[in-house]
Amino acid sequence: MAKPLKVDEVWLNRIAGQLDDMEFGSLHIVVHEGQIVQMERTERKRFENTSSGSASKSGARSSSARSVRGSNASAKG
Repeated sequence: MAKPLKVDEVWLNRIAGQLDDMEFGSLHIVVHEGQIVQMERTERKRFENTSSGSASKSGARSSSARSVRGSNASAKG
């Protein structure tokens, strides 16, 4: 039989702390024998595509596929 989950004030504060400044992402809470044992935070950063002219139309890729290194290389060239 499953043990009831025990979430005290300490864990509520830890969970709130992990979610506090997150804009896009997820918080995975792992429970073992009715107690929280681990939290995994996955966060996404989204950036607006500015029209600074750093990438040409023919060489531009979608923002989700562009790496940081690739965007720096296109800004230099």
